[in-house]
Amino acid sequence: MATLKELKGRISSVKSTQKITKAKQMVAAAKLRKAQAAAEAARPYAQRMEAVVSSLASRVTRTDKSPKLLAGTGKDQVQMLVVLTSDRGLAGAFNANIVKEARSFARQLESEGKTVLFYLAGRKGRSIINRFHPGQTEKYFDTTDIKSPGFDEARAIAHDLTDMLEAGKFDVAHLFYSTFKSALTQEPTRQQIIPVKIDQTASLSTAAAGDAPPASVEYEPDEAGILEDLLPRNLTTQIFGALLENMASEQGASMTAMDNATRNAGELIGDLTVQYNRSRQAAITTELVEIISGAEAL
Repeated sequence: MATLKELKGRISSVKSTQKITKAKQMVAAAKLRKAQAAAEAARPYAQRMEAVVSSLASRVTRTDKSPKLLAGTGKDQVQMLVVLTSDRGLAGAFNANIVKEARSFARQLESEGKTVLFYLAGRKGRSIINRFHPGQTEKYFDTTDIKSPGFDEARAIAHDLTDMLEAGKFDVAHLFYSTFKSALTQEPTRQQIIPVKIDQTASLSTAAAGDAPPASVEYEPDEAGILEDLLPRNLTTQIFGALLENMASEQGASMTAMDNATRNAGELIGDLTVQYNRSRQAAITTELVEIISGAEAL
């Protein structure tokens, strides 16, 4: 049984931890507002850009001279998984869920005989991927010195992927990140980014289902010329949107995890305090019994 001194030390230690988790929760809550606003503001633009590119791509005939971002390499043997995680912990299962989704898809591809490579951005996913998929990391994009990854980092990642594609290092690329739903819910997401995924039912209309179909659109210059400019921009936009979603998801997960930790610390302090009081009361009772017994002996 723990002594009174040990119990007092544990209570003090848990109280110190509770102060840290409470402070972290408040910081995450403050950062969440800004990160959530940025993610929600960028989401319509990224979705619209993807719809425009998808619609244009469906109208263009793919040839050997088509951009690789549009037509790919003509194969799907080598798959690049771009995994975006954070550099900090104390965010619950945020990073683990993204890595789990990527690893699950990697196992599926490998079971089909595909070759899987990884492009990692963020420190937290690196060790897990390297442990279960040694030698398969093509590049690690270091963000440890970057306070908040933004458009410059998205452009750098897009540039790396484009160079690797042109060098023939992979055929298809998939992006893994966490879509922000709420402070309590973050959804691991997989998105094919190279080559651009064509949805034959894609429409540029934002009208609700059941409305009249959108009018025919004529492009000047032609669709191929516009795509040549839009494809790199779309790749950067999709990665930038994923980074913003990740930042909001990280803060939401961190706030929730720290709130739970703070509550658990409070419950543990209560239990330890009860145990301390009982032990103290037992010690006092024992001393009184000894004093009374000694007095009666006299």
